[in-house]
Order: sequence, then C-alpha cells, then structure tokens
Amino acid sequence: MRLFLSVLLCSAVLFAFLSPSVSGHSSESSGAPHPIFGFRDSAAEAAAEARFLAVPDPKLAEEHLRTLTQAPHMAGTPEDKATADYVAQKFRAAGLNTEIVEYKVWINYPSEISVDITAPAGVEMHGPTREHVDGDSYDDDPRVVMPFSGMSPSGDAEAEVVYANYGTPEDFDKLDKLKIDVRGKIVLVRYGQNFRGVKAFVAQEHGAAGVIIYSDPFDDGWWRGDKYPNGPWRPDTGVQRGSVGYMFEFPGDPTTPGVASLPSLPASQRVSPEQSAQMPKIPVTPLSYHDASPILQHLGGPDSPREWQGSLPFTYHVGPGPARVKMHLKQDYQFRTLWDVIGRVRGSEFQEEWVVAGNHRDAWVYGAVDPNSGTAAMLETVHGIGELLKSGWKPKRTMIFGSWDGEEEGLIGSTEWAEQHESELRGAPAYFNMDVAVSGSKFGASAVPSLKQFLRDVTKAVPSPKGGTVYQAWQKSDQPGAPSTQSPAEAIGDTRRMPAANVNGDVPVGDLGSGSDYSAFQQHLGVPSTDISSTGPYGVYHSVFDNFAWFKKFGDPDFVYEQQMARVFGLEALRMADADVLPYDYEEYGKEIAVYLDAAKKRAEGKFGDRPLDLNAVKAAAKHFQEAGTKILAKQKNPPRDPARLNQALRSAERALLVPEGLPHRPWFRHAIYAPGEYTGYAAVVIPGVNEALDKGDAERARQQLAVLTAALDRAAKALEGAR
Repeated sequence: MRLFLSVLLCSAVLFAFLSPSVSGHSSESSGAPHPIFGFRDSAAEAAAEARFLAVPDPKLAEEHLRTLTQAPHMAGTPEDKATADYVAQKFRAAGLNTEIVEYKVWINYPSEISVDITAPAGVEMHGPTREHVDGDSYDDDPRVVMPFSGMSPSGDAEAEVVYANYGTPEDFDKLDKLKIDVRGKIVLVRYGQNFRGVKAFVAQEHGAAGVIIYSDPFDDGWWRGDKYPNGPWRPDTGVQRGSVGYMFEFPGDPTTPGVASLPSLPASQRVSPEQSAQMPKIPVTPLSYHDASPILQHLGGPDSPREWQGSLPFTYHVGPGPARVKMHLKQDYQFRTLWDVIGRVRGSEFQEEWVVAGNHRDAWVYGAVDPNSGTAAMLETVHGIGELLKSGWKPKRTMIFGSWDGEEEGLIGSTEWAEQHESELRGAPAYFNMDVAVSGSKFGASAVPSLKQFLRDVTKAVPSPKGGTVYQAWQKSDQPGAPSTQSPAEAIGDTRRMPAANVNGDVPVGDLGSGSDYSAFQQHLGVPSTDISSTGPYGVYHSVFDNFAWFKKFGDPDFVYEQQMARVFGLEALRMADADVLPYDYEEYGKEIAVYLDAAKKRAEGKFGDRPLDLNAVKAAAKHFQEAGTKILAKQKNPPRDPARLNQALRSAERALLVPEGLPHRPWFRHAIYAPGEYTGYAAVVIPGVNEALDKGDAERARQQLAVLTAALDRAAKALEGAR
C-alpha cells in the first residue's frame, strides 16, 4: 500500500506539472512547467494538489461505506440521523467548522400497501412480495421499508388495467390511436425513458384512477445479464422505490416552494399539502417484475406495439382487462425532521465567495451505490482537505461541503439550504455535485458549458486505476467500439448525464437536467455547476439489494474508483477555491448556444405556416454573447494585476441568464438555457422556453420566449463586457 501511494503521489506531481494545461489554454512549452489556467503561481498550486491527491485512501473509503450502510437509513429516521452524526464527526476531525441544520418537511412513510388481482377468477397475486435472494442477509432487516412511492397519496382504486409501456406522452398518444381509453383505469407502466413522477403526472392528465410502476427485466433485469447475486442486475423480487412528486414544478419541501422549510417557519407561510402542485392526486405504487407478471399475462385487447414488448415470456397486450387490480395505499404523512450536515473552511481572502460541494446521504434502503458511494468519496475528499489544513494551507475562497438529506423524496435538503442562503450564494463561483459516485469504472460528467473544459482538465491531473489519467481513460471509453457499461440511470432511463453539443471535438460532457442536488444551485440561483460519476452495470437501483455486499462484489471491490472520485471531486473544489482568475470558458458556452439555436431553427421551419419564427434577433444576441466570451477568455489568459473586476464579470454572466419571472408554468426554474424536461424529468431541455413552446406548437409563446432568451443573452454578454 505504501508503494502504491508513493507511486500515485509521484504521478500526481508529474500530471500537475507535465500534463497539458488546464482548460487547454496554455501557451507553447518552453521547458517550464505548463501553467494551470487561472493561477499565477502554478508551481505552488501543483504542489498543493499533489499533497491532496496523495491522501484519499481506498481502505478508509471502504470503512466509511461499511459504516454508512450498516442499516437502512431513509430520510427522517433515527438511522438517518446516525449517518448525519457520523459525517459531522468526520468533518470536524478534518478541521471543518461543522453544523447540523434541521428542516421540517412534509413526507410520507408507508403504513399499508397492497396490490391484488381481483379478476380473472383464480389468478393469485398479493403484492408487493418481500424482496429476497438466497445468500444476501441484508434483506432480512426489519427496518427495510416496504416498497412504496414517495409523495403518493393514500387511496383505494379497483379497476381494469391498461398497459402503457413507459408512460410517456407519446405512449398515451399511441393508446388513443388504438382507441384505448385509460379514464378510470389503473395504468401499468414500466420504469425507464422518463422520471417516475412524470409517469404519474401524465397518467393523471389522462384520467387514470391509479398507476403501478414495475421494473421489466428487459430494462434492468436478467435480459441485461446475470441477476443478483450471480450478477449485478435486478433479481425477480427487486423493486425500485422512489418519489413520484412532480419536482419539475418545483423541488424541495412540497409545502414551501421558494422558501426554506425551517422548523420555525409559521404554518401560515406554508402551502397546504392538498394544494401543492408537486404532489400527485392519484395513488401510485411500484412492483417487481415477479409481481407485475401475472397482471401483464392476463391482459387482453390488442397486442402491444412491438417496441412495447418487454422480456417476460409471453406476448404483452394493452388491455383494458380482463385483468382487474385493487390498489390499497395507506400513507403516513407527517412533518418530519431532516438533517443537512454543513462543513466550512473559511477563505483567507474572499470569505463571501462560497465554493460549495455536496452529496446526499439519505437512501431508500441501504444505498451503497446511491448515494453513499458518493458520501464515502466526499469524506475522503474532506480527509485530503484536512491534511492540507494541517500543513498551514488555507483556501482563498470559503469552501463548503454539504451532506444533504431528503434528496430521494424530492431534492429537499439541498433545495431548502439553497433557498435559505439565496443572498449569500449570489457570490458563489460554483457548485460541485456527486450523487451516484461509483457503480463501475466508466467516468462521466455533466456541467454547465462554462465549466466543461475546467472539468475535463481537472481529470487530466488525476491518476486513473486503469493507468494514465482519468481524462485518458475517459477518452478511450468514449471511442467508437469501446465496450459500453450500463449505469442505473442509463439502464432505467433515469439519466442525469445527457448527450450535449460537442463544439470543441473533445471528450463530451453532458448537460445538466435534474434529478440530483445541483438543481437549486444551477436552475434556480444560477450558480455554475457540475455533476460527476463512475458507472457500470447496476440493476439494483433503489432496492434492498443496493447494499455493501453488492458494492463489494460488483461495484468497486478494491475501492480504487472511490479513491479516484474523491480526488476529482476535491480537485474541482480546490482549483475553484484558489484560482486567481475564475476558470470559466464562456467561448465554449457561446458555441453551444449557437448549436441549440440552429437545432431550434430547423425544428421551427415550416411549423407555423405563413408566420414563420424570426430567429435573427436571438442569433445576433447569441453571437454577441459568444464574442464577449472569446474576448474575456483572452483577458483571463493575460489578466490584470488586480483581477477583481474580471472575476466579478465572470461570476455575473451565469446569473444574467436567469429569467426573473421563470419558465412558463413553472417559475421556480429560472434558467434560460437549461431545465429538466416537463415530460422527461431528468433529461435536460436546452433553451427550454423556446423548445417547449415548439413542442406545444404554440407560435405566440415561442415568439415571446425567443424575446426572453434574446434579452438573457444580451444581459450575459454585457456582464462579460463589464470586465473591460
């Protein structure tokens, strides 16, 4: 181990000094070390980075994960509080000024959940069946919560069943064409393609009486490979829990949109749960494919469209009936306490500029991959920061590490904290997120465009367990013909990293949609954000089988990818906290927006008859923004002695892209360039105001949103020009 760490330390020093410059903005080498973009003293920064990179330890990461996952710890439970205390202890041991912040939020636990087939006669099915496989003792713990849907109302529904594939708007349109009416029916949909809350929302729009969401083996079960415990994929009884709150109206506590849900908040300032736009009105619950199979097998009606066929061993039909199901859901809703753990390192020069890095801690059951692989990695990041602090180092900007609670219920802990600190976060240079840190060996990332090159170049300074750097391994995994791996997101459609415009021909970095804790920072407050993960075959998402035994066998047996993620995450925070000039790239941002507008122009052509959309003004604004980005990038490479005004302009540009009145029909989301899709959820929609108007075929709204986008781009360009 000592030899291994020594090699890594030497590698880190070499990478920091000899690898191509961060952001790809270096001048030609003259034999001296390449500069790190944004730093006047690259040698000092590289030395600090080398000290940091030598600290994260696979054995300690394993110890953290074992401790964090020793019991189920759903948000608001005593076991959840125990994990908060553990994280706070480690933060304090590293020298961080640490507090546990409480929020009072409206969430449900299940009291009684049952699904029974009532027709045809003689068909037996009583769900949900207890999750179990031989050889895994974790499923025996009495604290394992029964499968249920967070944010579902209580209710009873008995009706014929209609199968609606993934429950997308297009799937319901196809049912309409087949003359299948879902009004008053129980809709059975499979996980994948979109967020589960969107499935419930669309079914509700179409008049369904209830929704059952099941995991088809085609999407994350034996069709993908061996099922657990012989392989990493979902076993027959595995159930995906999850929130069905419509968080794309607004995330966070459903009773306090836009307001921090502090225990002291008067009841008069809360929205009643019945009136909350976030909560569905019809009962929703999940099943395993073991329990869903007899329902599907006894559906009649037309054969399902062939692309709707899953991998259960019979032909799927759409119904309605003759299968009839009775749902009985009794939810225990209460205002419950959540615990965010916040650790701070005060900046030596710019205390008011907060560099925030976070990961959520709560899990539906044990959460070894989601989210505690990220918690363990973050603790090793903090361990490395602690060693730097012991050496006398101090960051120039304040660093904040957040262990968020209640993410699974609807991004609650991070949203409430961000809403509480909205005024302080106006000066925040960045938010760095890590959720599902490790489910395998394939690195991937998403970011706002101004941080995409920054993120690529951080990975150039971190050694990969595969040899070389993380960046080099990332490049190889992106090559045509490279072996692919399935992340939990990719396997079931809950993807947080979507393909993006690759304007520089470099390794692609995805766009930020939603589904993790960057939402409040990026899409509500305009704080530039990133999200990183290392993925692989992972079919036990949100089930009892996402436990330490699965992780040790299939996720990262030696915890070397945990170590890698701790280093990447920490180096992001270190570089942003200490940069003399903020390392944004608004030139790349401008190029990406031009690509988005070209795509929108093609979508709009011929759509509105004799009154086509005029994109000339918005394209001129985008060009203005890109040119301002190019000019400020030149200034960043050769900054003035005092870069304060330059940094202020750089920080202001992202916030200038916020729309004060928010997006149509969902004002909490204020970013003009990125939002989660109304009918996809996790997936990003670019220039959402315009594209969602095009989706609706609404010409007047499209023109209005083009004007809003034009104004935002002009504001951002002028903000960048303020550095002159």
